[in-house]
Amino acid sequence: MTDRPPPFAAHRADLEALAAGNRRRALAPRTGIDFASNDYLALAGSYALNEALARGLERGLPAGSGGSRLLRGNHPEHEALEAHAARHYGSETALFFPTGFAANAALFATLPQRGDLIVHDELIHASAHDGMKLGRADCASALHNDPQAFEDAIAGWRRAGGTGTPWIAVESLYSMDGDRAPLADLTAVADRHDAVLIVDEAHATGVYGPAGQGLAHDLAGRENLITLHTCGKALGVEGALLCGPQIVRDFIVNRGRPFIFSTAPSPLMAWLVRHALEIVANEPERAARLHALVRYTEDRLAKLGLPASGSQILPVVIGDNARTMRIASALQAGGFDIRGIRPPTVPHGTARLRIAITLNVGEREIDAMTESLAAAMAAA
Repeated sequence: MTDRPPPFAAHRADLEALAAGNRRRALAPRTGIDFASNDYLALAGSYALNEALARGLERGLPAGSGGSRLLRGNHPEHEALEAHAARHYGSETALFFPTGFAANAALFATLPQRGDLIVHDELIHASAHDGMKLGRADCASALHNDPQAFEDAIAGWRRAGGTGTPWIAVESLYSMDGDRAPLADLTAVADRHDAVLIVDEAHATGVYGPAGQGLAHDLAGRENLITLHTCGKALGVEGALLCGPQIVRDFIVNRGRPFIFSTAPSPLMAWLVRHALEIVANEPERAARLHALVRYTEDRLAKLGLPASGSQILPVVIGDNARTMRIASALQAGGFDIRGIRPPTVPHGTARLRIAITLNVGEREIDAMTESLAAAMAAA
């Protein structure tokens, strides 16, 4: 006999606590009309990308890379994609990662140095937080979309003796609120304090800016700018592109452990990402149709007294976890794939439905969804 707890006792207790607070997660099948995905331009299952995939296979492009980029895994398709992406986004260089999470983890764990300060928006992606935990720089959280909070954090750090480089980390379009960062004001803060501005364009890539270049497109080419463009959302494929000065690429290739010790992404996927960038650039009507659908949806939601976000991400904040999940379940039973989002993904007390508008739906589906939403909210 022993007083020691059995294996996984702490894990079971944690899951039970999550369930008691209506916060336990589970994987759910992909069913119903799509109001949940990030496939904003409906490229993921498109003929255009399937045709590009077939051509890549005909060319004999390998599905796997066979090793890390620094060993035998560096394929000409990786290099071709990175050169194309640098031109497309107006940056000096680009570096391809298998996921946006991997790119953020490598960036924040590698580039800011001991003695530096990272000031990040309080709602920035979880992957950025995980990267910061791996890094050596001090970190400070700033109030959401408040340039003065960033200014004050840096100025206070300087007064306390901070002598390193400040790093300002934000998303251009926030994944759970759908609102935009004040990039012009944040750029001015960065310039005043000799800081580097990191802009995660995950939900803006492909949807905003000329040729889908994102919301930071007019800042392109600045020496103190790094942008991250994920490829698994509007581009419909997989991976992420880190864009910035040549020194960023060189340093991560030499010092970025998440990059150095990871198997390289599929060369076939690099080929597909390059073609997705070309499709978005050559077919601006896709983004135009999406923006029209967003305006249409906002008009319908306004009739229910629900505010607009101004983007394809339309949160309906309920507050209570249990009520949020009841409404989501009712919508799913009605044939609409809408998910409830609970803490810690969003702040406590702000559980919500995250409605995503994509080109996988049209006005008829939006009408039906908003009618079902009104009924579900009244009944919950």
